[in-house]
Amino acid sequence: MDTLFLETFITVVERGSLAEAALKLNLTSAAVAQRIRSLEAELGTPLLARSGRVMKPTQAGFAVLERVRRVVRDVKDLQAVAMSDAVSGEMRLGAIHTALTGLVPDILQLLAQDFPSIEIFIKPGASMDLYTEVLNGSLDAAFIIEPKFEMRKTLRFEPLRREPLVLIAPRHMEGADPLELLRTVPFIRYDRNQWGGHIAETYLRGKGIVPVERYELDALEAIAVMVDRGLGISIVPDWPAPWPAGLDLCKFPLPGSTALRTIGLLAIRSSPRIKLIDALLKVSKKRLGDHLPPRRNAED
Repeated sequence: MDTLFLETFITVVERGSLAEAALKLNLTSAAVAQRIRSLEAELGTPLLARSGRVMKPTQAGFAVLERVRRVVRDVKDLQAVAMSDAVSGEMRLGAIHTALTGLVPDILQLLAQDFPSIEIFIKPGASMDLYTEVLNGSLDAAFIIEPKFEMRKTLRFEPLRREPLVLIAPRHMEGADPLELLRTVPFIRYDRNQWGGHIAETYLRGKGIVPVERYELDALEAIAVMVDRGLGISIVPDWPAPWPAGLDLCKFPLPGSTALRTIGLLAIRSSPRIKLIDALLKVSKKRLGDHLPPRRNAED
């Protein structure tokens, strides 16, 4: 079975059409269609069907899709091992949303410049979900918030950026007492099930503050927009730009706190793509700088 045909099947599924897959693979649409027909003939069942303007996997296509992905990745891993001096291959990368917009684009730009033979698939998600996917091997690495629990010994976490938590409020509240705001103004809570939200909750408990809670959600950019619209105030990490355009907010340091969240790269210690992961870590540190502010207390 030709792995190029398997890779073509994956590309059609991901792109949703023969024409888009052809552009990705630098083939004609007819050549892509011929590869799919040959693969279907070899397996004895249709793998794709048209749904409106989109090509979607059939029931059989869905059944084999993940296994096909593993086969293609295993073949690329063999090639990477055989070419021991080359840094090339496919890497599946996860990233929390604020890292995806504020950190990852610049890192990938540098990665493409320094290591052009590395192919990247990116999946956004919450830290806990991405942690689980790295642990079970679905992802090779992920930019996540540092966990507050002891990680498995098979994993490694390399810190890259530390972000203070801040109180954000509409501009007209600038100069007010932040603790008084937290006690009296409606509060938009960063979801406590998220690791960054848990840090904010720890700070509030430490101050004995029970805020006037209005909403709770896990989308930081949406929280910032709601604060701008006067719906309340919030405690959020001071994540890297870009923030949503047009916001008119003020930021308050949290009194009596050095609460931080640490963003870093999580990966398996022993991975067939260890050279790719090391290359990603190298350019990440090159882009962000090797220096991190020191940890100042247990809230970090």
